[in-house]
Amino acid sequence: MKKLTALFFALLMIASLAACGGSADPASSVPAEQTAAEAQTVTEADASEVSADGIDIDLTTMSATMVYSEVQNMMMNPRSYIGKTVKMQGALNVAEENDQRYFACIIKDATACCAQGIEFDWAGDHAYPDDYPEQGEDITVVGSFTTYKENTQTYCQLANAELTF
Repeated sequence: MKKLTALFFALLMIASLAACGGSADPASSVPAEQTAAEAQTVTEADASEVSADGIDIDLTTMSATMVYSEVQNMMMNPRSYIGKTVKMQGALNVAEENDQRYFACIIKDATACCAQGIEFDWAGDHAYPDDYPEQGEDITVVGSFTTYKENTQTYCQLANAELTF
C-alpha cells in the first residue's frame, strides 16, 4: 500500500546518502539496548528547551546545516523524539499509491545537495488538491513526532499537524 511512498523516501535517502554518506535505515540505528530510562533522560534534558508556544524542536530558527543534521538525527534515532512537537519549513511533496496520498515536508541542507523529508498528517478534513498548496510550494508544519511500523519498515511522521502556506 505504501510501496510508492517507501520507494520515494528510499530513493530520497539513497540520493542524500550518495552525496553525504550515512546509513539509510533509521530502525537499524536505534540501539536495541536503549532503555525507557535513557529515553526519559533525553526528554528531561530537552524539556528546558520547550518554547512558550509549546514547540520542542523549532527547525525554522536553525541554520540550513543544523536543520539537515537534526532531521538526520530524527531519522537515525527516532525514539529520542517521540512525542516532541516539531516545527519545520520546507517544500510540500505529495506521493500517491493505490488511490492514497502521502504528504511530506522536504528540506535541503546548506549546499542544497541533500534532502531530507518528514511525512505529516494534517489534522482535520482537507481535500487534495483544493485545500493544499502546489507540489514543491513552501510550507510550515507543526506536529507531534511519532513513528509507525509497516511490515518491517519504521516510518517517521508528524501527527495531528498544523499546516500553513
